Amino acid sequence: MIIRNSSEIGSTPLRRHAVEILEAGIEAVLPSNVMPKALLYYPENQTLSVNGCSYQLDKRIFVIGGGKAGGKMAEAIEQILPQSILIDGLVIDKSSDFDTKKIKVFAGGHPIPDGRGEQAVKKMLSLKEKYNINEYDTVICLLSGGGSALIPYPSDGITLADKQTVTAKLLCCGAEIGEINTVRKHLSRVKGGRLGHYFSPAGVITLIISDVIGNDLSAIASGPTYPDATTFADALFVLEKYDLIDKLLSNVITLLRNGAEGKIPETPKQLDNCYNHIIADSNLTLEVMRRKALESGFNPLIITSGQRGETTAVAVNRAFEILNGKYGEYDALIIGGETTPVLPEKCGIGGRNQHYVASSMSILENLPGKWLVAAMGTDGSDYMPGIAGAIADNDTVQTIHERSLDVESYACHYDSNTLFSSIGNSLILTGDTGTNVGDIMLYLLTK
Repeated sequence: MIIRNSSEIGSTPLRRHAVEILEAGIEAVLPSNVMPKALLYYPENQTLSVNGCSYQLDKRIFVIGGGKAGGKMAEAIEQILPQSILIDGLVIDKSSDFDTKKIKVFAGGHPIPDGRGEQAVKKMLSLKEKYNINEYDTVICLLSGGGSALIPYPSDGITLADKQTVTAKLLCCGAEIGEINTVRKHLSRVKGGRLGHYFSPAGVITLIISDVIGNDLSAIASGPTYPDATTFADALFVLEKYDLIDKLLSNVITLLRNGAEGKIPETPKQLDNCYNHIIADSNLTLEVMRRKALESGFNPLIITSGQRGETTAVAVNRAFEILNGKYGEYDALIIGGETTPVLPEKCGIGGRNQHYVASSMSILENLPGKWLVAAMGTDGSDYMPGIAGAIADNDTVQTIHERSLDVESYACHYDSNTLFSSIGNSLILTGDTGTNVGDIMLYLLTK
């Protein structure tokens, strides 16, 4: 089971259904399941088919990339490609504990990049010179959510500590992931298409498990093999929007201003050697969840795969929609996306999915009949390692009243983990799942 405490949190029939539906959704986007369907290798003519597109593999294959699914993707591709043409490779994950033969898996830091990731990127780039990678070779890049942090290589004049500071401040101020990546791209030697450009003239085929709403190829892992439409000026605008210009070191601002003035080359706006393919995303997860809910006797509805906005506001608004009967004929509501918490100066511990559930309960308790709400990260980490999210229902609210817990106070201080830890039977525990297609939310309702 992916959900390790399924027997604990599945303590009622409604909860057991919820666990089964969530489990099925994550199972569907594991690399071991999606990659054999997306990739077909034909040894008779040495061609690789990716999502129906054929590529002639004239000589050697090298594998690079990174993200929260990097290690599992590396394991899967080694089962698909023959060892004779797979020469070498390096990918970066949160862990290095994977069973690969040719592809080395290095561990890096997430969500804040660290020196391990930087050193691994240097080793990755060294493959080009070591093997004289040229136009007859093929480079396969494995990308997934988390790649932005796990594949760090700062621009000249910028240290990794500088990038860590920028990333941390953007995460805390409520910047959306696209905005964070716009800044990251322009402080990096590999993001925003630069990695794909570096390995030219070799063809670069990128296989992507997407965690980005709308599957914007330039945003997933900061688009290291995709042309970048953003500019240095855009990166400066993000910092200005969140009032960070005077809160960052001058070398960061100087680099971005030099780029905006044309003194530093922009990120690539065209990459003729790169081919990008999404092999899994939240739409696949949500559809499998819908089918599982249907099999379990529910009348399910996928509301959206693109839920976004400030976490509290989104959770409260969705709960009021349910309370007011907007989805009256449906008893299983399925949602994908990623909300953005805006943290107070002094906050407790938790993650956006735990906070989403905590913010929903006080409204849903007024709903007639039995109800349940669950929210979790498909990567298995709701900011806190090992804790994917939370689940709550009528019984949770009853426990809160019996123990006189002040839910509003916990929510205001973004201390949802402390709240759910004290309640018990609420936290969804998975550990790293080996995939990442964003967050999923599930509501189950009975009369």
